[in-house]
Amino acid sequence: MKEYVHLHNHSEYSLLDGLSRIDPMVEYAKKQGMKAIAITDHGNLYGAIKFYKKCLSEEIKPIIGCEIYVAKRSLHDKEAGVDKDYNHLILLAKDLAGYKNLLKIITISHLEGFYYKPRTDVALLKKYSEGLICLTACVNGYVGEPLLEGKEAEGRKRLETLIDIYGKENLFLEIQRHIHVPPQAELNEKLIALSKEFGVGLIATNDNHYIEKDDAAAQELLLCIGTQTTMLDEGRKLSMIDSPDFYIKSADEMSEAFKDVPEAITNSVKIANMCNLELTLGKWIMPQYDVPKGMTTAEYFNALIEERLPQRYPEVTPEIRERINYEIDVILKKGYETYFLTVADFVNWAKDHGISVGPGRGSAAGSVVSYILRITDVDPFYFKLPFERFLNPERPSAPDIDLDFADTRRDEVIQYVTEKYGHDKVAQIITFGTMEARGSVRDAGRALGMPYAQPDRISKMIPPGWQGHHMTIDLALTQSPDLKNAYNTEPETKRLLDIAKKLNGVARHASVHAAGVVIADKDLTEYVPLQKETNGDKIVTQYDMYTVGEDGVGLLKMDFLGLRNLTIIQEALRFIRENQDKEIDFHKISYDDPPTY
Repeated sequence: MKEYVHLHNHSEYSLLDGLSRIDPMVEYAKKQGMKAIAITDHGNLYGAIKFYKKCLSEEIKPIIGCEIYVAKRSLHDKEAGVDKDYNHLILLAKDLAGYKNLLKIITISHLEGFYYKPRTDVALLKKYSEGLICLTACVNGYVGEPLLEGKEAEGRKRLETLIDIYGKENLFLEIQRHIHVPPQAELNEKLIALSKEFGVGLIATNDNHYIEKDDAAAQELLLCIGTQTTMLDEGRKLSMIDSPDFYIKSADEMSEAFKDVPEAITNSVKIANMCNLELTLGKWIMPQYDVPKGMTTAEYFNALIEERLPQRYPEVTPEIRERINYEIDVILKKGYETYFLTVADFVNWAKDHGISVGPGRGSAAGSVVSYILRITDVDPFYFKLPFERFLNPERPSAPDIDLDFADTRRDEVIQYVTEKYGHDKVAQIITFGTMEARGSVRDAGRALGMPYAQPDRISKMIPPGWQGHHMTIDLALTQSPDLKNAYNTEPETKRLLDIAKKLNGVARHASVHAAGVVIADKDLTEYVPLQKETNGDKIVTQYDMYTVGEDGVGLLKMDFLGLRNLTIIQEALRFIRENQDKEIDFHKISYDDPPTY
């Protein structure tokens, strides 16, 4: 059996330009007998950790990479103005050094080089070249485009630049053979000639955007959704129906397509063998919390509890002391004292600055230590709340304190945390909207050029999800007799639903998580790629909440939720203070005060 590894591979995280969902994509590669596969989404690493973990679970080698955009001029050439033109390159991480350099390149391309696309430049590639393999990408590639424009000297110069940056052993000229991409054959000839002349290896790739051949129509529809066009429009992007070969081909198919250059196939395995990235996941990374000189974090944690204890419990009974000692023992053995100190610091800052903070929600309200440190305002003894639901010696997961702030001042708390721990160590968390069942039907109908009423009628037959479960089109067909009848009796509806099924669940857009914030012990780009929010200035991680936290990178994730009712309470207290000259400490009102109730 022939061996081949796909090294140019787009997932659903090439938003609205890739149909391949990570789990089925990796499972398909495994079914094809492949021993490795790469992920190379456009300009981002959104799916990298999810992909890495899935590959390991399927016993396939994960290769993390990215198809980057290279500006033709320096990003910092202010006099020349913004360089709107760019070319593609594929970068693959060989090891941890390469992965960290990839994090840096992607972050800087988003934060400093973004102009329609996240762009990098040659200087950045030189600075962060260690541990990376470079492939020259498609017909829009950094080397390929000038060659196709007849600018032979420029193409050769760019190839020499890449050789200088990566060395011949880490650089490969990428050849592809897609149907109905006319310039491809001409470019391949030129690249094969340059390979012989410069001694740079060839690599055969397929520009994968979907998993199987019959996904081509759904991929084209996805492109229409992304470009706000319809299948009826002329002059839209490359037709995937006319060129249905952007799928994950078998090793035999690839070998047959490149039988005249067999080394381009064997080099795929060679490159895969060069890539041996091992990531440490699931290990907690706590921020640096400054304690008084001469004290350890644990000593300061104990001292702070003793200092604040009289404010909560003027009389410390043996029962209270036993509970405090027990909680401290569990917290210190787990190594979570920094977590409590960090949370206590910004919660107390908020309270001291007149920002309403929730009294405590969820299992954290069962912690006497949290109550003493003023993280919560609910007395666990009065309400007989157990600590073990929040934290116990057997529980492997970290504590999770959900924090509520007045929604109009939540950003002030995040700003305080950012200033205290460093702008390079604090970020909000990205989240991804997916194409839900009803939405995928409406989007598909619009892209197919159907009258609005037709997909709207069908989407309304799909029942809503329930109890946190997402409704899928397949599930809806079993639950809605009207939908099933329409599917079985109306050919147009069957066509619409069959294609919408392929879109259902695919990532559609990125936004900012409503509450999540991460705090690191050093520059966040040591652990995660960053970018700015869409149409805003907030810095967000490119990894979602499931990936940045306990199940992935291991960064300390906190939920800063803004609540409108806390703003109402805050404003009511302000109104009383300003109009009746009365100061009410909301947190000191007795639980059994009749006028309050």
